[in-house]
This record gives sequence, C-alpha cells and structure tokens, in this order.
Amino acid sequence: MSEEPFVLCDNLVKIHKIADLEVVALQGLDLEVKQGELLGIVGASGSGKSTLLNILGGLDRPSAGRVTVGGRDLLKMSDAALTTYRRTQVGFVWQQGARNVIPYLSSESNVELPMILAGRAGGAARKHAIELLDAVGLADRRHHYLGQLSGGEQQRVAIAVALANAPSLLLADEPTGELDSATALTIYGAFRELCKRYGVTTLIVSHDPKIARQVDRVVAIRDGKLAGETVRRVQVTQPGDESRGQAIHEEHFEEYAVLDSAGRLQLPKELREQYGIRERARLEPADAGILVKAVEREASHEATVVEEKVEYVKPSERRGLRGLFSRRASKSKS
Repeated sequence: MSEEPFVLCDNLVKIHKIADLEVVALQGLDLEVKQGELLGIVGASGSGKSTLLNILGGLDRPSAGRVTVGGRDLLKMSDAALTTYRRTQVGFVWQQGARNVIPYLSSESNVELPMILAGRAGGAARKHAIELLDAVGLADRRHHYLGQLSGGEQQRVAIAVALANAPSLLLADEPTGELDSATALTIYGAFRELCKRYGVTTLIVSHDPKIARQVDRVVAIRDGKLAGETVRRVQVTQPGDESRGQAIHEEHFEEYAVLDSAGRLQLPKELREQYGIRERARLEPADAGILVKAVEREASHEATVVEEKVEYVKPSERRGLRGLFSRRASKSKS
C-alpha cells in the first residue's frame, strides 16, 4: 500500500473574481509531495505558482477540488481552524526581506517573536532562537538589526523566523528573487540543511532555471496545471570518506511530462513545434510505449451552400402554408 502524500492537491481549481471578470488561476491542478521533500515550483508569471502557495498556506481557499496537508482537509476547515493551521503548521518566507522581519528588532528577537505570540517565552524560546540562527549560519549576527544585515543574511533570518514554531510545512515565494547568484546558492544551501535537519516539507517557488540542482524535484506549472517534472538523482561514482569530501558525486536529471487525474498530458511547446504537432495528434502503440505523431492538416472543404428562391406572396393571396407549398411544387414541375 502506497504511503499517503503529505501534500495532496486533487483537481484543484481557483477562480479570482475581479469586478465583473473571472480569472482562472488554477485549472484542475494535481500535485503530490512526500513528507520531508524539498520541492521547487517553476512557471511563467500568472501560471498559478503563488496562488498554489497561498492555498497550501491557508491564506486563500480553493474554488473547487481537494487539498490536504498532513491529513488536514483545508477546504473543510473553518476560518478559526485555518488561522490556527497558519500559525502552528506553516512557515512563510517572502521575497522582500522587510516583509519577513521587523526592522527595529534584532535577529534573535525576530526569531523569538513567533514563539512569544504562541505563548512560549523565556529561556527556552531564546535557546531555540539561537539554535535556529546557528543552523542558518548567523549565530554571530544575532544582535544585529535589519539595516545591519545584507540581503542574503536577511533572508536567512527570515528562514529561521519561519521555523520558530516548528512548522510541518515551509513555503518560500521567490526567496532568491532579489539576490545575486552566489548569495542565492547560500539560501538554497540553508533550505537543504534545515529540510534535512528538521524534516520539514519545503516548497520553493522560483523563476531560477538552475533550481533543479538545489532541490529534490522540480514541478512546472503551465496555465494553472501541472505540466512537467524534473527529478534530481545523485549517484556516488567514486566511493570514499564523504565526511572529508573525498567521495565523488554525479548528478542526473530526469525530465517527465505529467498526466493529470483525467489522463490529460501537456506536451512541451518546443516539442510540438519541432514535430509539427498542432491541434490534433495521432496515438499509436509502440514496443516501448505510446507514439505521438503529428496529423497533417487536411485540405479545407468549402461547404456547399444551396440557395432556394422563395416567391413572395402578397397577404391577400395567401391561403395558408398548404397553398404556398402547392404553388411552389407546381412551379418546380413546370
């Protein structure tokens, strides 16, 4: 029996109403995430990435479908239960550092604050705050304020704040969007280390095409649906003492197209263009699986239009429909 996924989205739909317009952000999205997995989510602007994060974080409700996190059905939760879920089970890291931390508090005080609001104050909270800052490499910066920290350091404090109340789900929306590539690698390293140390399931939304090298798996969202998946596999090609960095690792990336619960498959645009697949495709069984072939466009056939001339009859000469049809029939015979 397969293990129940920690995050499950089944035919998830979200429709935003703006004035008299309806914008469909998610169109039947299916997604499964295992406990403790580090997942990247990519896609063009407007594809539905942030909408998905908001729903999983309890900040928004789906319009239809099913979404569960750790066995909790978010669609059936009351507003009060959803608030408790956000406060105790979810950690958020946003793109802007100022949204994550309070500028007039030190790094340590920022990490302590969520614990104080949850009723956990004193020495235990301070000890845990120091532990988290040490985990992100900022133990020596715990008395510094926002303005004294670099952008990368601010984001690492934000990660520590998000983990203060030991959430089971960590959501990050473009956490490296305002950082240079070298600093971004540091942030990804912090996510990997914390995901491994605390076993927290982590989802990172990003525009960074290199994110596949930093996470366990990447899913691509296109037009509100899951379109593709890339899995990173690490193999030890030369055994050795890994603690001293002597073992040589080799990374392999496997890309997959993803079928939704109805069996629908999104073919990448570049492949459709390469093989001339347009509106229709032909599926043929093959030894290795299913062959998808382009269908040549058929010549358009103009519809034959038959025009019938109907004689106008004055009202005074009309004798009902039977009389009209009999006159037309007699004229056609002549």
